[in-house]
Amino acid sequence: MTGTRAVIGPVITVLTVGLAFISMFLAAFHTPSAHRLPVAVAASDQAAALFDVKAQRLAPEAFQIERYPDEASARSAVEHRDAYAAYLLDDGRPKLLYAGANGPAVTALVTPLAALPNGDGHKTPVEDVLPLSSDDSRGLSVFYASFGLVLAGFLFGQVTYQVAPRLSFNQRVLSLGLFAVLGGLATTLIACTAFGAIPGSFFGIFAIVTLLAGAVGSATVALIRTFGAVGAPLSSIFMLIVGNATSGGVLPPSFLPSWLQPLAFVMPSGVGVRALDGLAYFHHDGLGSGVVILSAWIAACVGVLYALDRIAASTGVVHAANR
Repeated sequence: MTGTRAVIGPVITVLTVGLAFISMFLAAFHTPSAHRLPVAVAASDQAAALFDVKAQRLAPEAFQIERYPDEASARSAVEHRDAYAAYLLDDGRPKLLYAGANGPAVTALVTPLAALPNGDGHKTPVEDVLPLSSDDSRGLSVFYASFGLVLAGFLFGQVTYQVAPRLSFNQRVLSLGLFAVLGGLATTLIACTAFGAIPGSFFGIFAIVTLLAGAVGSATVALIRTFGAVGAPLSSIFMLIVGNATSGGVLPPSFLPSWLQPLAFVMPSGVGVRALDGLAYFHHDGLGSGVVILSAWIAACVGVLYALDRIAASTGVVHAANR
C-alpha cells in the first residue's frame, strides 16, 4: 500500500478503534447506576411491602424486591448471586445480608438499605456473607486477569498471521491450543499462586482462563482469516473494547445500560468473568454456562477456519487444473 492510501489508512483505522474505545466505555460507565438489582426479602407480606416502598424511595428503579420463604433460602440466593442483598425479618428482628465479593460499588449501594427505618428505632445489623479475599481488597483481580488474557488472545491472533501467514489448518489449531493452555496456566499461577488474588480451585480457574484465551484467540484468528487486514481492528473493537466494557468485571451487568446488558452473557469476557467469580466466591455460579459458551466460541471459530481453508484449497486445485 502506497500513496494517499498509505497515509490515510492507518489514521482512519487507529482513530476508529480509539474512538470506539472512548464511546463504548463512556456509554457503559459515564453515569453507572443499578437497574433492578435483585434483593431477597424473607418477611411477612406487610413488612416486605413496606421495605419495597422504602427501598424505592432510597434509590428509584435500583432494586427489584423478590420474596423468599425463609432466611436460609434468602441467604442462599445471596451466596449464589441470585440476589445482591437479603433483608430478613423472620423472627421480628431485621437483618441485612450482602456479599462483599460483588465489589465496593454494590456494597455501597445495598448497605444503606440497613439504614431504612424499621419501626423499632434500632439500627439493622449488617452481615457480609461472602467477603472479598484479603489479597483482592477492591474486587478487581478477576477483571484485570481476564483483561490481560483477552489482550493476549487478541495479540496472538494478530501476530500469528504476521509471523506465519501460511500455516496449515492443523498447525494453526495446534498453535492456538498451545497459546490457550500455556496462557491459562501462566495466568492461573500468577493470579492464584503468586498473588493469591483469586481464591478457588486452581484447576477450575485454569480451565476457565484456558477456554477464555482460546475463545478470544480463535475469534481474532477467524476474523483476520475472514476479513484480512480489516479483521484486526474488528477484533480489537469487539473482543477487547466491547467485550471488556460489558464483562461485569468493573461493575455487575445490572449497572450497564439496558442495550449493553445482554452482551455480558454472550461475549467471552463477560462469560469468563462470571465463571471466575463463581469459582472464587459464588458457589460455581456461571461455571456451567461459561464452559458451554466459551467452548462454543472456540468450536465455531475453528469451524470457520476449517471451512475457509477447505474453500481456499478447492479454489487452488481448480485454478491449477485450468492452467
